[in-house]
Amino acid sequence: MARFELKLPKMGESVAEATITNWLKEVGDKIEADEAVLEIATDKVDSEVPSEVSGVLVEQLFGKDDLVQVGQTIAIIETEGDAPVANTTEQIAAPAEVAVIEQTIEAAKDTASAPQDFSGSDKFFSPLVKNIAKEEGISVAELENIAGSGKDGRVTKEDILKYIENRKSGVVEAPKAVVPTPKVAEPVVQVQKSQQAVPVSVNGGDEIIEMDRMRKLISGYMVASVQTSAHVQSFIEVDVTNIVKWREKVKTAFEKREGEKLTFTPIMMEAVAKALKDFPGMNISVDGDYIIKKKNINLGMAAALPNGNLIVPVIKNADQLNLVGMAKAVNDLGNRAKAGKLKPDDTQGGTYTVTNVGTFGSVFGTPIINQPQVGILALGAIRKVPAVIETPEGDFIGIRQKMFLSHSYDHRVVDGALGGSFVKRVAEYLEAFDVDRDF
Repeated sequence: MARFELKLPKMGESVAEATITNWLKEVGDKIEADEAVLEIATDKVDSEVPSEVSGVLVEQLFGKDDLVQVGQTIAIIETEGDAPVANTTEQIAAPAEVAVIEQTIEAAKDTASAPQDFSGSDKFFSPLVKNIAKEEGISVAELENIAGSGKDGRVTKEDILKYIENRKSGVVEAPKAVVPTPKVAEPVVQVQKSQQAVPVSVNGGDEIIEMDRMRKLISGYMVASVQTSAHVQSFIEVDVTNIVKWREKVKTAFEKREGEKLTFTPIMMEAVAKALKDFPGMNISVDGDYIIKKKNINLGMAAALPNGNLIVPVIKNADQLNLVGMAKAVNDLGNRAKAGKLKPDDTQGGTYTVTNVGTFGSVFGTPIINQPQVGILALGAIRKVPAVIETPEGDFIGIRQKMFLSHSYDHRVVDGALGGSFVKRVAEYLEAFDVDRDF
């Protein structure tokens, strides 16, 4: 008999930890190779962890809702014969590296019995600051005492890094005492009152439902994005009559030849990718006072999960795909999102996002930017509307297929000229669509 250590596998770029949401196998249960043992959740997607060996589960090292780091052993499986040398090729490490990892894990267990929870704090901390605090073992009370240099005294990345550097060197500034004066005391009290949540009145017939884990994450992301970026919007109406006619003409042949349905989404995504090549200033991210120009155009597309929440899988190198490739990518990500089969890598690395609010019948919307990107485009519903048609013989009223594009962008780094020009270029590509093109 041999004992096999089931470790939390590497789940994608920048994913360092996951929460155990459910054990599918209990101690004493038999497990077949490649059979799922437990379910986990990252801040992006939910997935299962399979066993690489057949045997009996003899120990669960973590419980439900526990936070586990990538590479940590989460269960022990007893097998017949010798256990494999390593869990996966990605987890093979030199003995010295293994010792360092084990020491780090043990130190973390000694310094923190449970992951820090900042939800009880009255102060706002960005996700980046909270992640740094968790990694460095900074308590909630300690974090609240750090003097912030950001807006309204918020703690920035630079503030917490400076604090950590001082703490390691043994030089930690004590919190500065605030001496109230008659002139400023009253405004301070008023600000504190305005930041407090308004009490909610609950009647006897009301139902109270706790947010699920994904909804809590989405809520946090949305609030953080609004507090980070200066959101502004530009709107433009687009005549997509030619696209509607072309799709109606070729959709049956397209599905027969490619085995894929042809929706409007890949056509729109193709136009967005072209416009991003024309305006690389929209394909950027912001990190403090620095602007990062992205080399690749990776388009995020909002998609529905089985529970009704939305997630943003990413089409990598979208500008290099033709319409067939774009349609296959859109359908694949959309179908796997609906089935709950997305992988962590599927949601990483987006540089710009598109959301189709027209799916729900909305004419247009004002979407919130997907951080750390600087722009997001909402596609409105396509509608038949009366429109003025200009011809050499004169103008007349006709029925056209039109839609609105709503562009939200970060006014810290994108001015109105760039934001408006970009969405106008998308509209120009859509209106100039060739009805005689092949797919």
